[in-house]
Amino acid sequence: MLPQLAHAATASAHATQVFLLPHGTTALPTAAAGDLPEAARAYIETALADHQKLVHLNHFSHQHYYVVLADKPTADQRLEALRRSGHQLHSLLKAEKVAEVFIQNLTDEPAGALAMAEGLALTAYQFEGYKTDEKSRKAPALTTITLVGDAATAAEVSALAHVLQGVALARDLVNAPVNKLNAEQFAERMAAAGDEAGYTTDILDLARIEALRMGGLLAVNLGSPEPPTFSILEWKPANAQNAKPYVLVGKGVVFDTGGLSLKPTPNSMDLMKCDMAGGAAVAGTLYALAKNQVPLHVIGLVPATDNRPGGLAFVPGDVITMHSGLTVEVKNTDAEGRLLLADALSFAKKYDPELVIDLATLTGAAVRAIGTEGSAVLGTAGAPTVQQLHAAGHRTHERLVEFPLWDEYADHIKSDIADLSNLGKGEAGHISAAKFLERFAEGYPWLHLDIAGPAFLTAPDNYRGKGGTGVGVRLLYEFLTKQLNTLNK
Repeated sequence: MLPQLAHAATASAHATQVFLLPHGTTALPTAAAGDLPEAARAYIETALADHQKLVHLNHFSHQHYYVVLADKPTADQRLEALRRSGHQLHSLLKAEKVAEVFIQNLTDEPAGALAMAEGLALTAYQFEGYKTDEKSRKAPALTTITLVGDAATAAEVSALAHVLQGVALARDLVNAPVNKLNAEQFAERMAAAGDEAGYTTDILDLARIEALRMGGLLAVNLGSPEPPTFSILEWKPANAQNAKPYVLVGKGVVFDTGGLSLKPTPNSMDLMKCDMAGGAAVAGTLYALAKNQVPLHVIGLVPATDNRPGGLAFVPGDVITMHSGLTVEVKNTDAEGRLLLADALSFAKKYDPELVIDLATLTGAAVRAIGTEGSAVLGTAGAPTVQQLHAAGHRTHERLVEFPLWDEYADHIKSDIADLSNLGKGEAGHISAAKFLERFAEGYPWLHLDIAGPAFLTAPDNYRGKGGTGVGVRLLYEFLTKQLNTLNK
């Protein structure tokens, strides 16, 4: 659940307003002063002279907030500071039970109000959940964020709203427990989102997955009482600018017990409803692209199942034959996500893609390497593509750290009896996992994003919140829409 974003020529009378001011402001510009009494103006200007970055003026019937643009060396950093100011502002609006706020941008930062609205809206997000007690089901106070006049165009506000709806979709999916979102329900939710946004969905059932010989997905599903799914999401507008599609692949393990290589609990297994965050990000990205009618052909592939130790569950030592025909020795059933992704990456070759990007909560090694502050990126795409993805990461503050795929890492996944082992050595686990995936991503440029750190947070963290963050949606939307500039040259 998110506040609505809107655009208006002017703020309504006695409205709660936020004024974005240039760095170094000590005297209120006329547009921010309005009909303030002299004492109120003096109060604000004294606070600004004292270098306060967020000043609140309570008129009792309405509120005024003054936010000073941070002195940062790059535009990306200034926009992130404004998102964080939106988070800080939300607590003040919540305390005053403000239902609608109007934002005016009086700085030279053209995207300033959009960034403020982004941070504010993402902070205000609430997962509706399953509470039945009316006292505990409090509706959010903030319902509307309106950008005023030249703060942004109506089209820009609408585009941002759709991107944030994509983030909220991904968060909702990640936050849902497996008894409310098994593989079939996950596929149905993605299809329903496609019906709303305009992308198409083809859900492959067990029989079709078996016919395609997706040995990785089928092996992981063996211990589950419920069947797997393989969802193909496609946004192909008539005016698509790319001749070959961009393909996004998302890991869709709706719950991961670790299988027979059982995870410990608490603090490990109990968080594993988030193990489909990569698939959720793919759905959220397709949703945003379709809602905004972005002229790109983009395909999403989401293999989905839970990983359980029951029934005929696969065991360490098994050898499975993948969709590509390669054989894999299972050394650990908790290294299951790469098996699903491998089948999907092999399947992606049929599209002759321009680029394939996969997203997965794949390894604890990535979390240990860079924490929850960013994601690991590895792959075979050229340096210009990687640089463009890095730029998108800085623009959205969903930052990436690149790791190598040197030839020597292939030794980490050797098997005595099969083409590959699904488990590497004790060190560099995120790299050996990507090296495994590389064998199935041949014939096209490919990038792997290990989002295990930022996908799900156990404590509130700024506008990312607590629980599912929707990481990857804003990053991929920014990256893909910027490809239009390259295509149109």
